[in-house]
Amino acid sequence: MKIYHTLDDFSRLGGAVVTSGTFDGVHLGHQKILVRLKEIAEKSSGETVVITFWPHPRLVLKPDDQTLKLLNTFEEKAELLKEQGIQHLLRIPFTKEFSQISSGDFIRNILVDRIGTRKLVIGYDHHFGKNREGSFDQLKQNAPKYGFEVEEIPRQDIDNMAVSSSKIRKALEEGDVSEAIHLLGRPYSLSGRIIKGDRLGRVLGFPTANIDIDSHYKLVPAEGIYAVTIKYAGIDYGGMMYIGNRPTVDGIKRSVEVNIFNFEKEIYGEELKVSFEKLLRLDTKFKDLEALKSQLHKDKELALEALQLKLRSNR
Repeated sequence: MKIYHTLDDFSRLGGAVVTSGTFDGVHLGHQKILVRLKEIAEKSSGETVVITFWPHPRLVLKPDDQTLKLLNTFEEKAELLKEQGIQHLLRIPFTKEFSQISSGDFIRNILVDRIGTRKLVIGYDHHFGKNREGSFDQLKQNAPKYGFEVEEIPRQDIDNMAVSSSKIRKALEEGDVSEAIHLLGRPYSLSGRIIKGDRLGRVLGFPTANIDIDSHYKLVPAEGIYAVTIKYAGIDYGGMMYIGNRPTVDGIKRSVEVNIFNFEKEIYGEELKVSFEKLLRLDTKFKDLEALKSQLHKDKELALEALQLKLRSNR
């Protein structure tokens, strides 16, 4: 997949089959659009193009609103789209100036002149351009004039899937990773660099790798203990992740740390990817460290049970 970080980087195609949107999560609803995009491209000998906007428009248009957390960094989104078999990913920097582009100019200057769109595929109720004035009806009216076709994924198809990025965010904020898996079609994941902690995990017999999350706008699930899989150096491991402020020791700062089963390497400064498989329990305060240690042993057994189909040799 080729990635273009501005419109100037993109060379006009002769038969572009295009869709556009934020695609946060690249969830099952998005995947339905992408599958249709590829079907059309294969039949017409065209090339698939996904237009996405970065940063997320809400981060630009409502900078004082700190409530929006995203399911993907741009790098994660790009990797997911690559896995879906997309050939071209055009990242348009979203700015306040760009938000003022009229829907007509977007169609004429970007879709037609710069990209060479021959077929546009959009989700139901898709809007674009200044104040979201552009619509499917406008696209249908303009398509013949500019020599491209437009197809909308039917409302019934989208409604039947009952999936949205906001619904996934809500599930994760409540610790319901099973629902997130169902809507995403895969486990939700976090990536980050390993940093030094206070080694409390070692004292308890459960050494952990403290993770510095790649981005401040990346959504971190609810505080608790999770069964997870970890990808390090191309190898998958099982483990359990803790998210919380460690109330048993009166912690005041949120910690994101993972205990990797059967793993003893020092990996400070290196990158890990952690995928959430199951919530084991929400965070709680124990009367002392011995009580916490006892619970961690129980947590590990539950994690091993949850991961038994994914682990290779962690028992």
